[in-house]
Amino acid sequence: MTQTTADPASPAPTTDRKSAGHVIVDTLVAHGVQRTYVVPGESYLDVLDGLHHSPIETVVCRHEGGAAYMAEADGKMGPVPGVAMVTRGPGAANAHVGLHTSWQDSTPMVLFVGLIPFEHRDKEAFQEFDPHAWFDSGAKRVMVLDHAERASEIVAEAMFAANSGRPGPVVVGLPEDIIRAEIDATLHPPIPVATGGMTVHDWKALREALSAADKPLFVTGGNDWTHEGAQGLTAWLEEHHLPAAAEWRTQGTVPFDSDSYVGPIGYGRPQPTFDMLEETDLLVFVGTVPGDVITNGFLVRQDWDKKNFLVTIDPSLRGRSGPVSYQIVAKPDVFVRDLVRIDLPAKEVWKEWTARLRTQQVEFSTPTATPGAGPARMDTLMAELVADLPDDAMVTFGAGEHTNWAHRYFPTRGYASMISARNGSMGYSVPSAVAASLRYPGRRVVTIAGDGEFLMNGQELATAAQYGATPLVIVMDNQEYGTIRTHQERDYPHRVSGTQLKNPDFALMAQAFGGFGVRVETDADIPAALASALQAIDEEGRFALIHLIVEQRVKAY
Repeated sequence: MTQTTADPASPAPTTDRKSAGHVIVDTLVAHGVQRTYVVPGESYLDVLDGLHHSPIETVVCRHEGGAAYMAEADGKMGPVPGVAMVTRGPGAANAHVGLHTSWQDSTPMVLFVGLIPFEHRDKEAFQEFDPHAWFDSGAKRVMVLDHAERASEIVAEAMFAANSGRPGPVVVGLPEDIIRAEIDATLHPPIPVATGGMTVHDWKALREALSAADKPLFVTGGNDWTHEGAQGLTAWLEEHHLPAAAEWRTQGTVPFDSDSYVGPIGYGRPQPTFDMLEETDLLVFVGTVPGDVITNGFLVRQDWDKKNFLVTIDPSLRGRSGPVSYQIVAKPDVFVRDLVRIDLPAKEVWKEWTARLRTQQVEFSTPTATPGAGPARMDTLMAELVADLPDDAMVTFGAGEHTNWAHRYFPTRGYASMISARNGSMGYSVPSAVAASLRYPGRRVVTIAGDGEFLMNGQELATAAQYGATPLVIVMDNQEYGTIRTHQERDYPHRVSGTQLKNPDFALMAQAFGGFGVRVETDADIPAALASALQAIDEEGRFALIHLIVEQRVKAY
């Protein structure tokens, strides 16, 4: 008789049997998922039951959009994809905004959607919809668990798909009758994700291009970094006196205080960083590509003789604009691992170039406002806030002109200390702050919301109160949709239409949810209000909200 030896890489066989829903939860645990953001539904009760005794924290949210945003923000903080769970039909529709954010921001995320029973399909059953028809154009993969015994495999495939290549969202449909079926509880092992890397030809090409350049510029972006990889790049840049700018709403990869950090590039960027793209003689994008926002609507850096090196794990270069001199297929951390081994002497001209850009950034980003007479001002609040922020402070925000105050002044000192929505999605501020505070209890998490954005998902303050999240929420109330008003004044001057708002007292709303709330209308009251808000967070363990009433048309830059 021939004796065979089991493959040590294969999961051990088991005679245990569980429902498919419970196996799904066990597989998420095996993949390192620590929490899931849910709005419950009868369509996936068996998964909820599996979460009952699971080490995964189940965060019950108040709206599927809020739950999807929280999961997307969790995915940005890595390394495991964020996980949200919603029910069929309306629940899935409400969660779609988080998927679009995940898609355009390249964030690993898995959305589980409860579905009607298998036997009811194609009969226009209650809340029936076609997951493929709804999500195929906005997700990396859409899978439906039609065979219970594949439950663990489907979850492993979903987690792999969300993280592999250019990260993004994956949707998994769970028919309610299928997930109740009893199956073998053996778990599918995690699937390794390829990380790429530099070949000898790659690093020689990069070294040659850098050596020939007098004004090289690195641009960091995306959500595919680790803290260690970001630190490694920063040390290498500083050693070689090379500058790095940040893609729109991804600041912190190279720290705010680094001599190599020269500012953000995106919509509404200050003139110095706008000009950098044309002045530099070599651009090296790491973790991102020169897309719509960086190139100001595909207008900047479009000449074919420009030199652009693109470092991304996505060989398709989806979203890329302008010339491509060379592509290196690698995730950022692996690129940095290989980059630091290159023998590259620093050039004196690099030091001068970087110092000039850095001086412009320091002048631009240093707050100087002091409390004065008159209406409350955001520049005063930011000056008071950033003076005492700890090194590991985080900022989150959604979309609107109010976000520029964070772009300009908030000291992001590590990856990932800025969590935002690069697809311009409003309503992201509060959910992302809740997710960040739950992920990092004890850290100072600040979110800056506009008055229009805040009411889109402000109800998730109830989630913050329920689970002990303690963000500082700053609501900049200028009684309008400010970004749209700016476009309106440009294209239809003096014809204000559809952009003006009348708001409730947001401080009273915060108090009603169980947090601290203070309304500030005069500039001189800002220091005391901020001190009281931080005291409520640090000593009482509850979230705090500052409702700042400001004048219209006052911008960060």
